[in-house]
Amino acid sequence: MELIKLINALPGAVAQGLIWGIMAIGVYITYRILDVADLTVDGSIGTGGAVAAVMITSGCNVWLSLAVAFLAGMLAGLVTGLFHTGMGIPAILSGILTQLGLYSINLRILGNKANMAISVNNFKLIVSARNARQMSVENPIITLTILTVILIAVMYWFFGTEYGCSLRATGANPNMARAQGINTERGKVVGLMLSNGIVALAGALLSQYQGFADVGMGRGAIVIGLAAVIIGEVVFGKVFRNFALKLLAVSVGAIIYYLVIQVVLWLGLNTNDLKLLTALVVGIFLAIPYWRGQLRTRMRSRKGV
Repeated sequence: MELIKLINALPGAVAQGLIWGIMAIGVYITYRILDVADLTVDGSIGTGGAVAAVMITSGCNVWLSLAVAFLAGMLAGLVTGLFHTGMGIPAILSGILTQLGLYSINLRILGNKANMAISVNNFKLIVSARNARQMSVENPIITLTILTVILIAVMYWFFGTEYGCSLRATGANPNMARAQGINTERGKVVGLMLSNGIVALAGALLSQYQGFADVGMGRGAIVIGLAAVIIGEVVFGKVFRNFALKLLAVSVGAIIYYLVIQVVLWLGLNTNDLKLLTALVVGIFLAIPYWRGQLRTRMRSRKGV
């Protein structure tokens, strides 16, 4: 009976993993490509969810709500970028300031309410947890997989363009990028805007999937995003060398994370300990590359190399 409960819960875990995988792709852009620590995402994911909820309940097209949520996230990233490049505030503090301000903004968007319901019974949503176990085109896993593939394809194309390569150069070696005539300050702003736009898009999908938008829905999102990035790199880093495959690894990393969480909950973990578990999972996966390096060093020293 308990095993059946676990099996029934797995489709929902995969669907959630796909949503957070989209969010993790946004985190990957700042964390790996730009080499910037951005904490804006804890607020911008809520902004995307709030914007989508308000637009859908107002009768707007659900696809239009996703587009506007993406733009709202880009505005949040723009603010962080201007704090960092225009005011000289360190990136991590810039993200904290924007995240703090977004809490009040998200409350305003939701009409000074902590949450807003968008039931699949009343609105035509793209994804819904209710359909996670259905063998039909309404299954959110199918829709989210298609959206993830499209997003990865667009990112692969964009970062293969001349301007996309300049963004990658900005993160890899800003001094050399400036020597080549690249405006690294503007590049950071654009990268932060793109990252938070994708994060807000994930927030819009998440609010539809769970049936409500909440002002605190992004709390701890950066940790989940980093977990997905690190898990994807540790598990697939030696196999996935292509840029598109690296983005795919991030998405799969989020799915693995949620599957692990689901199994641990099935084993009887108190839900109050989820944040602690997340911190431990991220810490362990962050340490694995270091442990590997230490092990290789010791083996070489023993061989006298």
